[in-house]
Amino acid sequence: MFNSLYAKIAAGLSALFLVVGLIFIGVTVFATDMYQQEVNQKLNTGLAQQIVKERILMEDGRVNQTALKEIFHMLMVINPGIEIYLLDVDGNILTFSAPPDSVKRSKVDLSPVTQWLDGRLIPPVQGEDPKNLTGKKVFSAASIERNGILEGYLYVILGGEEYDSVAQKLKGSYILRLSAWMIGAGLLFALAAGLVLFGLLTGRLKKLAAVMEAFEGGTEGADVDLPRRQGPPDEIDRLSNTFKEMAARIETQMAELKASDQMRRELVANVSHDLRTPLATLQGYIETLLIKENQYTPEERGHYLEIAIRHCRRLNTLVTELLELARLESARMDRSPEPFDLRELIQDICQKFTLTAEQKAIELRQQFENSVPFVEADIALIERALENLIENAMNYTPEKGKVTVAVSMEKEVVIRISDTGPGIAEKELPHIFNRFYQSNPFTRKKDGHTGLGLAITARIIQLHGREIQVETSPGKGCCFSFSLPAWQQPNL
Repeated sequence: MFNSLYAKIAAGLSALFLVVGLIFIGVTVFATDMYQQEVNQKLNTGLAQQIVKERILMEDGRVNQTALKEIFHMLMVINPGIEIYLLDVDGNILTFSAPPDSVKRSKVDLSPVTQWLDGRLIPPVQGEDPKNLTGKKVFSAASIERNGILEGYLYVILGGEEYDSVAQKLKGSYILRLSAWMIGAGLLFALAAGLVLFGLLTGRLKKLAAVMEAFEGGTEGADVDLPRRQGPPDEIDRLSNTFKEMAARIETQMAELKASDQMRRELVANVSHDLRTPLATLQGYIETLLIKENQYTPEERGHYLEIAIRHCRRLNTLVTELLELARLESARMDRSPEPFDLRELIQDICQKFTLTAEQKAIELRQQFENSVPFVEADIALIERALENLIENAMNYTPEKGKVTVAVSMEKEVVIRISDTGPGIAEKELPHIFNRFYQSNPFTRKKDGHTGLGLAITARIIQLHGREIQVETSPGKGCCFSFSLPAWQQPNL
C-alpha cells in the first residue's frame, strides 16, 4: 500500500493534519473556557467586596441570617449561577446559598483567597469548589472585618451548577458546531491542497524514476527525456542533470571499452602477424643451414646467419617496444619529473644520429633560442620520445634532405621536429599514432620498423599532460611538435 513516495507522504500528511486538528480543537476549547472564566472573574472582581460593604453579614462572630437571606434572594433573581459561602477565619463554611445536600466540603483552602485579596494573582484564579471534592472554580472574595478585627470571609463562586449547565448547553450550540465544522473543513482543504502540491512535486520524481528504469532497460542516454520546468533549477532538476551526465559518462565509458576491446583484438592480430613473419623466416634459414650445412660455402652460411640475426633483432625490438608501450599505458606508471636543460639533451640525442645522417647525406640541424629555460619533466621519457621522433624523421627523409630540431620559448617551451620528406596524406593523419600503423608498409618491412614509435611517443607526451601536434603538407615534409612546462625555480 505504501510502496511509493507519494503514498507515504500522503499518509504522513494526513496523520499530521489529524493530530494537529485534534490539538487545535482541544486548545481552542480549553482557551475558550479559560477566557470565559477570566472574563467572568474580571467582571465580578468587586462583587464580594460590594456585598460586604452594603450588608453586615456577621455581628460579634455570629452570622446575620437576615442579611444573608436578603442577599441570597437578590442574587438568585439577578444571577442564579452565583453561589455564596460565608467562611470563618480558618476557612470553615458557616453558611451558604446552595441546597444543603449539594455542599460536600466543610472547609475551603484560604491560600488562593488570601493571595487574591493581596493582589498577587492574575485572573483567572481558581479556588476550591465546595460542591466538588476535586474541582476548582473562579471566585470573588472579600474579608469581613469589624472594628479592625477579622471575623471571616465572603467566598463567592462565580460559576455554580447553573453556570455549568448553561456552559454545557453553549458547548452543544449551533455556533460551536458550526465553528467545529469550519475548522474541520479548513483542515481538509489544507490537506487536499497539500496532497495536490506533493503530487505535483513527486510527479517529476516518478517520471525521473521511470526514465532511470528505461535507461536500465537499454534506452540510450541521448534518448532520455528528463522532467524539466521553467525557472531556476531545484534539487530535482539537479538530480535529473546529474543522472543525464552519469548516463552520458556510462555510455562514453562503454564506447571506450568497446573501442579498447576492438583495439586489443587488432593488437593481438598485428602482434601475431609481426611475430609470425620473422619467426617463420628465422626458422626457415636455420633449418636450411642445418639440413644443407655441408652444401654451402662459408660466405653463403654467413649470409644466411646475418639474415637470421636481423630477424632476431627485429623480434627483440618488437617485443621491447610492446613491453614499453604496455608499461606506459599501465595505471601504475609514474613519472619522475626533474628540471633539466633541454638543449643539452637534444644535443646528446642528435649525436647518436650523426653517423646515420652522414650515411644518408641528411643534414641534421639544431635551432635553439638563447632564452630557453630549463624544463620540468621525466628526462628518460622525454629522451625516448625525442629519439622516436628524430628516428622517424630520418627514416622518411630522402637523401640530401634536412631534419631540424628546434626549441623556442612561447607560453611554454615548444619542441619542433621537422623534415623535408614526402609528408603525410590528410586521410592518414588520424591514424598515425595508432599501434602498428605506417603510411608506407614497405618501409616497415625493409627497415625493420615496428610501427609503435609514434604510439609510444604520444603516450609519453600524454603522461606529461600535453598533446603532440602534427603539421604536414604532402611533398613538403611534416613537423611534429609538443610543449613542456618551464621549471619554476623555488624562492629561497
